[in-house]
Amino acid sequence: MALDYGRRRIGIALSDELRMIARPLGVIERTNRRNDLRRLREIVRQHGVRLIVIGYPLQLDGTAGEMAEEAARFARRVSRELGVEVQLADERLTSWEAKRISRSVQGRRGNPRDEDDDVAAAILLTDFLNHATPVAEPVVPPSRGTLR
Repeated sequence: MALDYGRRRIGIALSDELRMIARPLGVIERTNRRNDLRRLREIVRQHGVRLIVIGYPLQLDGTAGEMAEEAARFARRVSRELGVEVQLADERLTSWEAKRISRSVQGRRGNPRDEDDDVAAAILLTDFLNHATPVAEPVVPPSRGTLR
């Protein structure tokens, strides 16, 4: 599962069991930490998630800014509260790419989507699955063995 973390919304994407294809799942409108984590916990349980990739919004020059630090804190909280392995992955330009894809899919058929966060999460997950190189070591190592 991948999360595109934002202050107002969290975009969610899932992969297939073979970890070959990523697809947007939806967007959580953030309310507060407790409710956000409760809803994520439900999704993790429902889909049997064992690894969560969270977008790490580095700046174009590769440095970590305020949002990257916030995403890292969120990743630590998710790992601690949900008990699954969490990895940070570079998400530079995923939101831009998601908007570009949504515009091309919408074409002339109407309103472009206001919320592309789940598409951005799917792009992040696709990149992760294709390259499998996290930005840093796992936030918290898995306590129940390693993923295969």
